[in-house]
Amino acid sequence: MSREYPIVAVTGSSGAGTTTVRRAFERMFAREAIHAAFVDGDAFHRYSRDDLARIFEQEPERKHELSHFAVEANLLDRLENLFIEYGEQGTGIYRQYIHAEDKRMLEQGYRVGTFTEWQSLPGGTDLLFYEGLHGGLVSEHHDIARHVDLLVGVTPTVNLEWIQKIDRDINMRGYSHEAVVDTILGRMHDYVRHILPQFSRTHINFQRVPSVDTSNPFEPQAIPSDAESFVVIRFRDRTSADFPYLLTMLRDAFMTRPNTLVVPGSQMPLAIELILAPRVEQLLAQRRFR
Repeated sequence: MSREYPIVAVTGSSGAGTTTVRRAFERMFAREAIHAAFVDGDAFHRYSRDDLARIFEQEPERKHELSHFAVEANLLDRLENLFIEYGEQGTGIYRQYIHAEDKRMLEQGYRVGTFTEWQSLPGGTDLLFYEGLHGGLVSEHHDIARHVDLLVGVTPTVNLEWIQKIDRDINMRGYSHEAVVDTILGRMHDYVRHILPQFSRTHINFQRVPSVDTSNPFEPQAIPSDAESFVVIRFRDRTSADFPYLLTMLRDAFMTRPNTLVVPGSQMPLAIELILAPRVEQLLAQRRFR
């Protein structure tokens, strides 16, 4: 698309590592003086943590039906309307979901698992940046993906994804190991229906692959380090990447297919910036009114 208000979306499952990509974008935006409106996909959950607890107490059979991955458990009409309004006018309404690691919001009196009030996006932004579960979703009633100008998937191998989620939810969010595993298993149907298909719609995928044994992801273990992994980067349009340049700039990188680049895990932050910075620059250069 070529329009005044572009939308960049980073989509991935819970624990996939989308925050790593977001931080790379934040550095890029700061360096290039790009004013972005940031939107967290968790803010479009339909229910607070207390709401879900009450529902599950009264209707235990709905526990798996209302997974955060599910279409029914999210305000996707609001998310799609936000993307439409921002794309047309650079405005929109959003809110925030409070996580245990949101220390600043907790200090202001918010409780974990609740939402802030809906509010207007800041004015005068150059683009909208979304990070969450449904940036590339297409369902019977919603087509979120069609509103996104640059769609990036973060999708580690599934065993690594689960290891990362278990580690984060135990150490940062205070859940028990058993509770996290139960959540993973309970969401599986929605994961297959609503999360995985998005990675066939992305413009670029970053898939971290461990080079150590992760055969049993439900056994408590340390997350494989950058030095113990590779990143497989798939481009939907192979002509959109300057592969000779990337192979020169990224140490020990190599190609496995005409549209697929593999880099050592330690090179992932640099790869993200080398690949995505030109794409963002192109979006901003193509704005209709400058």
